[in-house]
Amino acid sequence: MGQKINPLGFRLGTTQSHHCIWFAHPKKYSEGLEEDKKIRDCIKNYVQKNIRISSGMEGIARIEIQKRIDLIQIIIYMGFPKLLIEDKPRRVEELQMNVQKELNCVNRKLNIAITRISNPYGHPNILAEFIAGQLKNRVSFRKAMKKAIELTEQANTKGIQVQIAGRIDGKEIARVEWIREGRVPLQTIEAKIDYCSYTVRTIYGVLGIKIWIFVDEE
Repeated sequence: MGQKINPLGFRLGTTQSHHCIWFAHPKKYSEGLEEDKKIRDCIKNYVQKNIRISSGMEGIARIEIQKRIDLIQIIIYMGFPKLLIEDKPRRVEELQMNVQKELNCVNRKLNIAITRISNPYGHPNILAEFIAGQLKNRVSFRKAMKKAIELTEQANTKGIQVQIAGRIDGKEIARVEWIREGRVPLQTIEAKIDYCSYTVRTIYGVLGIKIWIFVDEE
């Protein structure tokens, strides 16, 4: 069968840039990678615990990390930043304290910034969270996929493909269902494609959601 490659890694250096920017010697590289994972997990857990909105969405599109010798700069791109910014200074400070505790970085400063995304539903992570919420509430998967596609059409995207795999609707045999609207040219490197894979725990078991969004051509 055709060989699969992650669309983001495939486009590195053309339409896609790295989400983490730092330098490490080969021996220290794994430590840096672990540190990044800890930062991301800590932020996601904090947002999940402290935010309760109707659909149970975190609304984090992506987290970018830039490290220097004495500073770690974290930029959180959120679709619905009101959730964190309502009592902003306190929330962000608390989050900073949590991350610092997790990393126990004594000699490095930590700086967290929150940036708002203009079209939240044009981003695959937020869309995947939306679909996950629907599936948990036992909405039929086709309905959830179609609703997600409607939401992206409002965000001026050129095409989208959504795939759900696993024991859909609690059937005994796992299967893969997908739906595509518009163009999704995965082989064209100049095409800017956003991608995410997301796991959702339902009462029947774990489902996997993959979303490809064709944003535009460079």
